[in-house]
Amino acid sequence: MKKQLKLPKFKNEDEERDFWDKVDFTDYFEPTDFKRVTFPNLKPTSQPVSIRMPKYMLARLKEKANFLNVPYQTLMKQYIEKGVATA
Repeated sequence: MKKQLKLPKFKNEDEERDFWDKVDFTDYFEPTDFKRVTFPNLKPTSQPVSIRMPKYMLARLKEKANFLNVPYQTLMKQYIEKGVATA
């Protein structure tokens, strides 16, 4: 470690964000100061969403998911992801 990093008291998130944008970590740390870590239980965050769709469409989605042997919500996410990627 080269020198101690002193953290000021921040009044708000914008002030803190500005501080971290200007910090050059090479002034404070050597490459040997870092250790490799893993986060085995880290999962992407998800948020529940309500969506209205016709019953026939949901039934066809469930049939297709059953045929592909995947959960229907997973299949729905895949379809949405493909649509967003091509948009």
